[in-house]
Formats: sequence, C-alpha cells, structure tokens
Amino acid sequence: MSVKQQSNNRLLSLDILRGITIAGMILVNNPGSWSAVYTPLEHAPWNGLTPTDLVFPFFMFIMGVSTYFSLRKYDFKPSKESILKIVRRTIVIFAIGLAIAWFSRFCYGLAKSDATLPLWGRICDAANSFATLRILGVMPRLALCYGIASLVALFVRHKYIPAIIVVLLVGYAVLLLCGNGYELSTNSIVYKVDAAILGEDHMYKGLLIYNTAAVFDPEGILSTFPSIAHVLIGFLCGKMIVNHKDNSERISNLFIIGTILTFAGLLLSFGIPINKNIWSPTFVITTCGLASSLLALLIWIIDVKGYKTWCRFFESFGINPLFLYVLGGVLGILFGSISFTIGGDLISIKAFIYKLCLLPLLGDAHAASCIYAILFVCLNWSIGYILYKKKIYIKI
Repeated sequence: MSVKQQSNNRLLSLDILRGITIAGMILVNNPGSWSAVYTPLEHAPWNGLTPTDLVFPFFMFIMGVSTYFSLRKYDFKPSKESILKIVRRTIVIFAIGLAIAWFSRFCYGLAKSDATLPLWGRICDAANSFATLRILGVMPRLALCYGIASLVALFVRHKYIPAIIVVLLVGYAVLLLCGNGYELSTNSIVYKVDAAILGEDHMYKGLLIYNTAAVFDPEGILSTFPSIAHVLIGFLCGKMIVNHKDNSERISNLFIIGTILTFAGLLLSFGIPINKNIWSPTFVITTCGLASSLLALLIWIIDVKGYKTWCRFFESFGINPLFLYVLGGVLGILFGSISFTIGGDLISIKAFIYKLCLLPLLGDAHAASCIYAILFVCLNWSIGYILYKKKIYIKI
C-alpha cells in the first residue's frame, strides 16, 4: 500500500463510475437488517439480474480500463519492474481479502464467546479460525483477475486478447452446460471443483437461494476464468479510449460496444442464463455492455457538457476505491460485532442505530434498513472526502 498525491491526468468520468460502484458495493453490503431490504438492493436469487448485481462487475470492468492506463508507462512490455509490481499488488490485495475474512471471524467469534472464560482464552479461540476460513471472496477475485489480466497484457500481443476472451467465455459456457453448472447442488461442476480444491470448510456458507442456505462460493475457482475475461474486455475499452483522443469518438465507440454486448448477452441468455453466482458468460457480456454504455454517458455528461458538481460525492470514492471498500468492510464488521449493554440487554452498534434509533423514528423496517445503509455510506464518504480534499491517493 502506498500513499501519493493524486495525479492531475486522471479521467474524471472513470473516477466517477468507479466511485459509484464502490459506494454501491458498500451500500448493498451494509443494510440495517438483512431481513428488510428493498428488492432492487438485493441480489437475484439465482438466475437473473438486479441493480445490485451490477456494482461488482462494473468495478471489474473499470479495473480493466484502469489496467490499460497503468501499464502504458511500461509500453506493455514485460520487465522486472512491471512484473514485480503486478505480482506484489496481486499478493497484497489477496492478502487483504484473507485478512478481512479472518478479522470478521475473529470479531464475531469473540462477541459470541463464553463470557465466563478468561479473556485470553476467548481471544485465542476466536483467533483460531484458519481451519474454516473462507479463502476466496471479492478482494481475492479482484487480485487474481488483476494479476492474470495484467500479465496477459504484458506477454500477449493485444490483437490476440479478443480471441482469449472468446475462448474463456465459450469454454466456460460449454463447461457449465455439460457439467450441470446451473444447478445449485453437489452435482454442479462449479461446486465440485471448489469442494475438491478448497474444501467445504473454506467455501462461502452465507448464500441464500430462495431463503435456503447453501454451501456455494459465488467467487469460486471456475468462475474466476470468465471474470478474467471481464477485466480483459475493460482493458480493450481502455485501449480504445486512449487511442481516440476526441470525446465524441470515445462516446460513440463505447455506446456501440455497449449496445452490441448488452443485446448479445440478453439474446444468449435464453440458452445460457444470466447468473452472477456462477459468473456466467452472459453475465459477463451483459454487464460489460451496460458498463460501457454508462461510461459513455458519464463522459458525455461530465467531460463534454461539463456537469461536474453533482458527482463530487462519488469522486471521493473514485480516487481511493479499494481503500474505502476495505474501510467499509472493517467498519461493517466492527459495527456488527462490538456490543454494549442497554437496559440489561447486550446490543451491537449496528442494532442500536437500526432498532433503537431509526426504526422507531421511521416506523418502517425497510426504510430504516435503507437509511442505515445510506448513513453508513456517508460515514465512509466523510473519511474519503478528507483524503480527497488533501489530494491523497492511497493505492493498494
């Protein structure tokens, strides 16, 4: 992790789109109550697409665009400096993901431990969660996809990248169709690979499919391959943006790419369903298309028309995206696990704000849950805004 002054050459519309996705990820990950969430703020149960399903893939797309920008200084040629930078950043991001997973298990384990035990014993028990620690997740996926896509950009001629994308998506589509990939069962090849390599103890156990808990990792091993294609599509869009200096050309090309990909994904979804949990090929194509179109729209609004005042809120998230995402994860864990006593009852910070403050005030569980999430986003924004005003860019 490094701290440096923000560059003046950053593309504002890209920062805003990145900021929108980070704010969205923090928002949907931190409702006041998981039992009271508005439908647009929920993931699709299995097949399908909701607004919430867009935030993570949009960030993956933007990461691809940014990867092109960042590797330009190496002229896309492998060198000791470029390879070490990629490997080091990949390891750091992956390690942060593991650390957050462990920190969550530690904090909640400590909160639920037997209060009659000695404090040091409770701490040791809570800390010893490595046997059931989830290995993959959002940050590990970002790490793997960034690292592999960046190495592809350095070692493979760029004219072959579209072919790599096609091979990854077509190969994965065949694998899913032949291996019961769309089943949420132990017969699914997606589950089998994760269970065989990671083990059930290291897989995600919080997935709810139609109110039924399932052991299934939405950021598993096989679905990482189409995610790499996701980043590579963003990489090619980044190349197009750099090669066309005129914003009108950038906008028209991004809209064309976005329209083609979106409609192709939607048409193909009749045979290959859109599914975020397995990161299906149609999910990749459709969300990349929507992200490309939205980026084109933001370039037109911000860079062509000059309407910038409305987007300052998101710029604070956009210049320090991963740092603020990690901060949101850490604060969310602390708010949910740190408890204190009120009226003889133990209550967490999160429950105190939601149940004792917002719910009585608003009188509606869904509204209170949503307002809690918005306030939580604003808390993270306030820290990001301080960094923004000081022009500090914390790079992970």
